[in-house]
Amino acid sequence: MTFVSCKQPRQSKKTGFNSIFDEILQTGFQEFVNPKAFTATTPRVNIVETKEAHLLEFAVPGFEKNNFSINVEGDQLTVSGELGEKEESEDKNYTRKEFSYTNFKRPFTLPQTVEKDSIKAKYENGILTVILPKKEEAKEQPPRKVAIS
Repeated sequence: MTFVSCKQPRQSKKTGFNSIFDEILQTGFQEFVNPKAFTATTPRVNIVETKEAHLLEFAVPGFEKNNFSINVEGDQLTVSGELGEKEESEDKNYTRKEFSYTNFKRPFTLPQTVEKDSIKAKYENGILTVILPKKEEAKEQPPRKVAIS
């Protein structure tokens, strides 16, 4: 049986991308993958365009309707969510804890085709949907026949 010895990697003064790999090799992958390193500060957003409107779909589980604020100022739409502090019971002994709820603020520039006074929102099953209706002139018109004189 042959044993292969491996020298510990020496401390590197590298910065940036290479230092990440050095840290993984020195500490091991499990210690490097810290759940706190992956806490999302902003929710993921799907942007959908229909014939009638643009939809912004935010994935925000754990929130309630009153946790959101949606503001329109000029051509800027700002969607934010604030949870405050969640109290947790001290009698739980977590082996690992990855649930994380953080406050967020996402600005969007509205296109000129949006009817700003008619913006609506709904929150259902962890999804906040902001509905940005299109102006009449921006909606897709059915084809029409032009008469020749």
